[in-house]
Amino acid sequence: MTTETETLESSPAPSAAADPFVFGGRTFVSRLIVGTGKYATFPLMREALVASGAEIVTVAVRRVNLTDRSKESLLDYVPKGMTLLPNTAGCYNAEDAVRAARLGREVGLSNWVKLEVLGDEQTLWPDNEALLSATKTLVAEGFVVFPYTSDDPIVCRKLEDAGAAAVMPLGAPIGSGLGIQNPNNIAIILERAHVPVIVDAGVGTASDACVAMELGAAGVLMNTGIAGAGDPVRMARAMRDAIRAGRDAFLAGRIPRKRYATASSPITGVIGS
Repeated sequence: MTTETETLESSPAPSAAADPFVFGGRTFVSRLIVGTGKYATFPLMREALVASGAEIVTVAVRRVNLTDRSKESLLDYVPKGMTLLPNTAGCYNAEDAVRAARLGREVGLSNWVKLEVLGDEQTLWPDNEALLSATKTLVAEGFVVFPYTSDDPIVCRKLEDAGAAAVMPLGAPIGSGLGIQNPNNIAIILERAHVPVIVDAGVGTASDACVAMELGAAGVLMNTGIAGAGDPVRMARAMRDAIRAGRDAFLAGRIPRKRYATASSPITGVIGS
């Protein structure tokens, strides 16, 4: 049964409802995508997911119990109605990533995949050459592919050309909490892309998420920024509100930056001046 708290937390703001988010050919209200890793307990994870208002949740294929459904699984704690986005976290070559995606589809998780192919264990930086290869393979097999990549406009263009349903450039290294390190790169990617651009990784607090949305990102994907917070549920609410505020600010259009002041109450044109 849905509690009053769950209903209040997940209800969209009117402005968000009027600005649908089209992702993978489906329409959503929330532009926040959340992960399921690093929570102290599954019940805490569930509470944070509800508070976030997110409709899409990533699950690592390697962390899901796919063989014995009688045992406890994180899937048991994903709120009903959330769309699963399996990911290939922990894969360091194209072959392993493709294998994980196939396994997720075979056991009925989804034909969607957040594709991760990492190239370095310390930085968790993506191996873009292997990522592009895996994207081509999975697209040819009918997967809806959302690749996690570096903030390189050329790589993002190649992934889009390969059939990616979105591109997910990092804001900063996974779990770093550094925020958007190269806003100009993200802006260039946004200017050229014809698929949704989702800022993925590096978000540490609400202002980081807001900046990503103000740049024009279609959405933000995060895990550690919520799960690693001192109060994950409160941070989930903050991220929810930051995504909405950033999107509204982008749609409203900010004032131009100027070197000098402009009076907010000008005297020219005033009667009697």
